[in-house]
Amino acid sequence: MTDPKSNATPEESGNPTMTMAAALNSAFHLAMERNDRIVVLGEDVADPIGGVFKTSKGLSTKFGEQRVRATPISEQAIAGAAVGLALGGYRPVAEIMFFDFITLAMDQILNHAAKFRYMTGGTTPAPITVTTTIGSSHFGAQHAQSLEAWFMHTPGINVLYPATPSDAKGLIATALEAPDPSLLIQHSGLLYSVKEPVPAGVHKIPFGVANTVRSGGDVTLITYGTQLGVCLQAAQTLAESGVEADVIDLRTLVPLDFATIEASVERTRRALVVHEATEFAGPGAEIAARLNEKLFAELLAPVTRLGAAFTPVPFSKSLSGYPTVDKVVAKVRGLF
Repeated sequence: MTDPKSNATPEESGNPTMTMAAALNSAFHLAMERNDRIVVLGEDVADPIGGVFKTSKGLSTKFGEQRVRATPISEQAIAGAAVGLALGGYRPVAEIMFFDFITLAMDQILNHAAKFRYMTGGTTPAPITVTTTIGSSHFGAQHAQSLEAWFMHTPGINVLYPATPSDAKGLIATALEAPDPSLLIQHSGLLYSVKEPVPAGVHKIPFGVANTVRSGGDVTLITYGTQLGVCLQAAQTLAESGVEADVIDLRTLVPLDFATIEASVERTRRALVVHEATEFAGPGAEIAARLNEKLFAELLAPVTRLGAAFTPVPFSKSLSGYPTVDKVVAKVRGLF
């Protein structure tokens, strides 16, 4: 694949093809070279393991184990140490291996890091970056929950959920310079399955800027993470029957780019929010409520949602209840 502007391959034009894991790793290397106050804490983050998902591979070898610390198996200690380091002027990255395990560290993240800047009139921020992974459903109910709505509910923390390698690199780079704590959620199903050209150098994506990945005038599909691929496939299927969809990748859940969402739905007058989190009390509930409040008189159908079944994540993928292309298509057709 070539760049039409330069007739060069992505590698030749400075955009090597990367997985999401490699893109995150690249972002960490570049940021730690520029800022010696960035430190990484987490289970198995040091070499030779380099993180369970290899996103910190090579960091301890390059920057030393004073800056890349493999910790005991204690999420509370990882987050607590990160908060203390942030108060001391560092920019810590706290890796929580699986999203489910973050429940052990929520006091430090949500009750302390997210509130310090507000409580001190801006004088004492705690700009930690927390990274975590979801999507390992084959490990069952305690390793695969989508808990992003919990963090969206607490003011003071950015919630990031990239769907592509380029976005992952750009969002983590911005997080490492943000004044507030950030949570980056990476899906294990995306870390190695998707490859694309990614800027080799410093690459930043501002928070609160959604990406309209596909344009259409009949319905708006609002999504993020793994469901971007599902929605794009559904949009293609719908197009074959004459229904053209806007597909919006939110990229960040907090801050939420509601302006882009509203502008699209005001034009299409139909909308479906799709996510892997449970449908009940999931992120789609807030988005649907706000759209119905703002655009009720213009809508041709109520804004609706599609999420996972309200059940613990089953071991069997066939019982997961996650959105599928067929489910998205059926939901959209129900809006007409």
